[in-house]
Amino acid sequence: MAFLPSWRPGAARDAITSFLDESLALPADQRVAVLDNDGTLWCEKPNYTQYDFLVRTLHAAAEQDGSLGDRPEYRALLDGDRAALGELGLQRIAMALLELCAGWTPDDFAARVRDFMASEKHPGRGAPYPKMVYQPMLELLEALRGHGFDVFIVTGGGTEFVRAVSRDLYGVRPDDVVGTLVEYHYEAREAGPALVRTAFAHGEVNEGPAKVEHIQTQLGRRPIFAAGNSAGDREMLEYARTAGTPSLALLVDHDDAEREYAYASAAVTMKDTEPITAVAGRLGWTVVSMRDDWSVVFPA
Repeated sequence: MAFLPSWRPGAARDAITSFLDESLALPADQRVAVLDNDGTLWCEKPNYTQYDFLVRTLHAAAEQDGSLGDRPEYRALLDGDRAALGELGLQRIAMALLELCAGWTPDDFAARVRDFMASEKHPGRGAPYPKMVYQPMLELLEALRGHGFDVFIVTGGGTEFVRAVSRDLYGVRPDDVVGTLVEYHYEAREAGPALVRTAFAHGEVNEGPAKVEHIQTQLGRRPIFAAGNSAGDREMLEYARTAGTPSLALLVDHDDAEREYAYASAAVTMKDTEPITAVAGRLGWTVVSMRDDWSVVFPA
């Protein structure tokens, strides 16, 4: 297979090629790559995939228990009432969605995520969700591994959600996913011990500085390559870019309204003080234009 076949010749492709060539001089244990997921490896518009999964879960639960619609958070989600969702606030909606899966075992949750990915289609494009990954980024993952990199996903999304699909979609082992965590409860059952999900998050959302902190606490290795698309990835990109030489920070810019979506990427849990593309230019990151640098966006 040709090297990065979906990447057009240009500054972004040249930067990746030079970085990978230079990385071969490093010891293997220093070749560490971390990549965000939403908006970096797969499409995050018009909704996050995990959000779509949870809303589908809510609709199924409401069919069995109509009283769920009496709760304001669930009513707004069921109706798709964006004004009401905005008034209720992200934190309140997120906690309500966590409650939907409380009591599920890790295996239950993973099986339902895989069923969703296999059976549902993207609301904006009509394609199966597994086809909403970015073909050029799949090629980049392959190139990183071909140069001896250990590849990790560091996402603001739920750890267990991404773990359920990371091996099939990206060739990344579930234990190589760092994300937002949920608390579990241990239960001693007649059939044996079990873990069940609770309605509580464990620690803070994996965005901003938390990404760097969790890279250390969960991986214990400093990356020399990082890819992201929003202000929620800024600290992770800076951390990798300042690791020494060679190092590379790669920012995906969503500027292709025809083949994907054109928008300014924003963090979920923090306010952007400066457009992330401006930050990239100031700090010397490599910006990837979907429109100009990728000959295709999604797999055929």
